[in-house]
Amino acid sequence: MNWFAFIKKFYTDGDWTKEQVAVAVVMGKITPEQYEEITGDKYEADKPPADGS
Repeated sequence: MNWFAFIKKFYTDGDWTKEQVAVAVVMGKITPEQYEEITGDKYEADKPPADGS
């Protein structure tokens, strides 16, 4: 499966948030560089989740 294309489509269509894309990096489905390409933001591994947990 092409995870990059799959995740990019979901994000572009508004079905995924940046936080969900970041989880894909943690799970090893995409690279931090691909996160940046998809979201336009720099990937920060130590950034806390938006929900504060």
